[in-house]
Amino acid sequence: TTPIATTHQQKKSRHTFNLLCSFFPPPITITMTSFATVLLLLLASSTSQAFTTSRNTFICTSNRLYSKVSLYSSSNNNNHEEKSFETSRREAVATSAALSAAALVGATPLSSLADDEEGRLIEFEVANLDGEEGKTGTFVIRTKPSWAPKGAKRFEDLTEKSFWDGCRIFRVLPGFVSQFGINGDPKTQSYWRSQSLSDDPVKVSNTRGTVVFATAGPNTRTTQIFINTGNRNSFLDNQGFSPFGEVVSGMDVVDRMYSGYGEGAPRGNGPNQGLIQSKGNEYLEKSYPKLSYFTKATFK
Repeated sequence: TTPIATTHQQKKSRHTFNLLCSFFPPPITITMTSFATVLLLLLASSTSQAFTTSRNTFICTSNRLYSKVSLYSSSNNNNHEEKSFETSRREAVATSAALSAAALVGATPLSSLADDEEGRLIEFEVANLDGEEGKTGTFVIRTKPSWAPKGAKRFEDLTEKSFWDGCRIFRVLPGFVSQFGINGDPKTQSYWRSQSLSDDPVKVSNTRGTVVFATAGPNTRTTQIFINTGNRNSFLDNQGFSPFGEVVSGMDVVDRMYSGYGEGAPRGNGPNQGLIQSKGNEYLEKSYPKLSYFTKATFK
């Protein structure tokens, strides 16, 4: 299963209560008690310097905007406009609201969990950037066992076995996710498809740069990975997508992975995951030659 992008309805707040609501992700319902608590935090804030903040992180929308994930589902609207505003009071509200919301949904801000030096560094060498032969680059992922120990270990194990070498990034939806993890050799992929991994609880949010396993339901993680490239993917937290690492350098390279084929079949014209599983790189090289791919992934 792959994550699905959602549309976000922009609502203009005319009252303070509606403003506070806009910082909470669904399905949280803001009661008058929690409203009063945040209001007290607002009044107690001594911050006087105005600075710019974005409404990206916590968006109050209805649960109906979030669709269930399915194997070939896609995004129909990834063009979200940024709306920033200057006010020190709103920044104070955003900070307190973010911490409260993260606690309620079980996801913690990245900076508050674990040490930057934990896990292992893995460098990916990428070819066909922008869909052009000869354009290459690198990015580095650090695994975070404290976030998702099972996921981090599987990712490291696959790296040790050179699983990623030659893998195509077959699903790239700008501003949402870049997905890879189907081996170019069908025999290798067939083995790993039977090695399902039990779930890790979601401890941190799906922010830009975090690295996550795709799933086909509970306890079905195998080898498919996506990198969050959007700033509005926190809705994936409640769907059980548990980040196990993050890109610590080279996000500009990740953003240049070829996206011209769009969403995969059957919703779009991009690669069919079933055919990748059965035919491997032979199918992709013939039908989707511009896909970016990994030439090598090594521990640093």
